[in-house]
Amino acid sequence: MQYVGIHKQQIQNNMKSLLLLFLFPCIILAMVYCFVAFMNMQEVYDGYQNGFQSSHLEFDAMSTNEAFLMALPWVIGAVAIWFLISYFSNASMVRSATGAKPLERRENPRVYNIVENLTMTCGMPMPKINVIDDPQLNAFASGIDEKSYTVTVTTGICDRLNDAELAGVIGHELTHIRNKDTRLLIISIIFVGIMSTALSLAVRMLWNTFIYGGGNRRTSSRDGKNGVAIIAVILVAIVLAAIGYFFTLLTRFAISRKREYMADAGGAELCGNPLALASALRKISSDPGLGQVDREDVAQLFIVRPHAFKSEFTNMMSKLFSTHPSTESRIAYLEQF
Repeated sequence: MQYVGIHKQQIQNNMKSLLLLFLFPCIILAMVYCFVAFMNMQEVYDGYQNGFQSSHLEFDAMSTNEAFLMALPWVIGAVAIWFLISYFSNASMVRSATGAKPLERRENPRVYNIVENLTMTCGMPMPKINVIDDPQLNAFASGIDEKSYTVTVTTGICDRLNDAELAGVIGHELTHIRNKDTRLLIISIIFVGIMSTALSLAVRMLWNTFIYGGGNRRTSSRDGKNGVAIIAVILVAIVLAAIGYFFTLLTRFAISRKREYMADAGGAELCGNPLALASALRKISSDPGLGQVDREDVAQLFIVRPHAFKSEFTNMMSKLFSTHPSTESRIAYLEQF
């Protein structure tokens, strides 16, 4: 694989961050426009054929554009508020999802000293260190700036890796921070979460309509038509939200998996022992921790994907949808150094 310097990698990831900030809102607005277009479809009567009055739906561009422009400030405002809240509360979100707690030097001077020595080697500020009480093995980096950058490790990885292996893993996570991979991933997590929530709300609305829609109201032909219209609107919302969710996922997966190879290379360079990092990855892949974390978006931060997220379907689609290359290919890459 062609070598890419740390400065060039940072520039590339900054450009990708800007691209994501542009693409994700465009996908959301496109889905909103399609929904507004459906709501403004007009029934046009063609006349009588064989004793029945025929009609067809016709797209009303003027009404759609007007309605979309009226809805635009509300959509942009809601997405902006959601994004800002999520963006600046990402650290607490990750801690809550994983159960991570701060690690002080006096609690584990070995881990603290390894992180401190590696940051001094590469000339970067010392990140926060969190630990998760989990006997299995995993680690990840998170954060969007120097105030929130964090390296998180499990108790299992601290106990079962030697110093050289642990230094390689921590060097890998520090490289993610240096390359600004963590900020790139946080942006993708937020926008995928927006579309996922919209899809969930639409499905819940449809379910509630089927369960409570009838109620105790008197049934009539008008009530029946209104009920069918409501269900049709919700179904369209579900389809559009699903399409939007799919495209936001594709955009997220379009973030090059090369970042993992780059982080492996950076970790090997920092610890000075590529084979130690390869050995660490082999051990982690045999028993990756944090399987109790039920959030796929958070799992993409981990150095090795937990088995809990692996299924026959995900294995079949891994080449298209995986955010990580296979551990075997990463180990082979490190052993070539």
